[in-house]
Amino acid sequence: MEERRQTIPGNVLSRFATVATTWTGSTGAFITAVLIIVIWAVTGPLFRYSDTWQLVINTGTTVVTFLMVFLIQRAQNRDALAVQLKLDEIVAALEGASNRLISVEDLSENDLKVLRIHYQRLAEMAKRDQKITESHSVEEAEARHNFKEDRRKARKKT
Repeated sequence: MEERRQTIPGNVLSRFATVATTWTGSTGAFITAVLIIVIWAVTGPLFRYSDTWQLVINTGTTVVTFLMVFLIQRAQNRDALAVQLKLDEIVAALEGASNRLISVEDLSENDLKVLRIHYQRLAEMAKRDQKITESHSVEEAEARHNFKEDRRKARKKT
């Protein structure tokens, strides 16, 4: 038997936000906004450019801006999560890729800085290679580092 999903307020809000985000990013929405401004400007002389006339556009734009900030942030959060999940899938699927990088966004800022330094070192190693198409894995970099470290320790003992 097919399982039916219950319609809960979160799903309704999610669908509304998706539709609203899609519409507000459309040409029709932009034209509508321009028309509202033109109508407001044209009616200025009719209302003798009164305080109420100015307050209407100020209040309207403030309310729309306030709501759009949250709508845009929600859309960006959803898009960022989707991109992150796709990247996690790629890392998980690639042979030789470090699974330690899956959900790397959950690491502390200090851990991210350490990883950044590590990858900067990889980039420097790649720049020194004669062939631009060669690359280095995390494991290869660690093996090279350990080899060099062992060599330094051996020199100090002699």
